[in-house]
Amino acid sequence: MAKLYFYYSSMNAGKSTTLLQSDFNYRERGMATMLWTAAVDTRYGSGRIASRIGLEAQAHLFEPGVDLYAAVARQHEATPLSCVLVDEAQFLTRDQVWQLAAVADALGIPVLCYGLRTDFRGDLFDGSAHLLGLADTLTEIKTVCDCGRKATMNLRVDTQGRAIQHGDQTDIGGNDRYVALCRRHFLAALNG
Repeated sequence: MAKLYFYYSSMNAGKSTTLLQSDFNYRERGMATMLWTAAVDTRYGSGRIASRIGLEAQAHLFEPGVDLYAAVARQHEATPLSCVLVDEAQFLTRDQVWQLAAVADALGIPVLCYGLRTDFRGDLFDGSAHLLGLADTLTEIKTVCDCGRKATMNLRVDTQGRAIQHGDQTDIGGNDRYVALCRRHFLAALNG
């Protein structure tokens, strides 16, 4: 039976690297996959999933209003799929999470979603909240804070490295904009 998986973490834990390795494993065995990433994330060019260690692959783009179930079903009819992999899953809508659950349940295709759990304020992203509620399997991908403790928070910083406390939930960036910290150092940075 196919499942809906959610692999979550803070920034810079290797989510995209893990996704691309999973995709490689399927393809190495001659199995077809379908990759998705958020249209809002253009750091590596539109329609690309890339990791900080140099791995990358082309992907379909999702944004609000894209019917993921219909798109996957069309592709599956043309070329039977063994797996669907979704990067930047925090940007999924509630409806899209339900559509991905239907891909697993009705089409029998495993769906592996990778994304952030919380934003720079410690609030759940909409897609992550619904994945936490609906996924069959939840797996935390761990990374570390500067102090060596597990990093669970995403601190947004300005160009001088100072903590930013207010702003839009989505501000695309990498190491130049975000620092993964443990909760204690996240709070210290916000209150410092």
